[in-house]
Amino acid sequence: MSITVDLCIADDLSTEELSAEDDVPEPALLESWASASYLDSGPAVASILVTTAEQIQQLNKQYRDIDKVTNVLSFPMQTPVEVDITLLGDIALCAKVIKQEAIEQTKSENAHWAHMVIHGMLHLQGYDHIKDNEADEMERLEIKILNQLGFANPYEEVDT
Repeated sequence: MSITVDLCIADDLSTEELSAEDDVPEPALLESWASASYLDSGPAVASILVTTAEQIQQLNKQYRDIDKVTNVLSFPMQTPVEVDITLLGDIALCAKVIKQEAIEQTKSENAHWAHMVIHGMLHLQGYDHIKDNEADEMERLEIKILNQLGFANPYEEVDT
């Protein structure tokens, strides 16, 4: 599986009292999770943006007409026929929301980051969760990939 990940981490995470060093996984981890969730064998490119709550809310409003923050947005791309490499599209990840959700769900931050990267990558490859049967297939793949990476099933209830 040959995928190149273009990674961009927003400079203004500090406005949310976050830092790229402390609150965002190492770039190599983000890239490895994206690579693990690429299900084809041909060369491909995906872009990942780690951003603020304000920016992801703006993207969510602009592209989905939903005026609220979210954890991950995916923007699949149709690769032109004349291009030899698959251009998967873009993923936007909100550091603040992912951190908050990990705490609320009593998961490790890396486990939740991995889940969100995988979730976004599957969307770029055509998977969705609008219909129940599609959601079941997408969740099954997420669980399988996360297990291969050493992470637990994110959909199981955690005893507290």
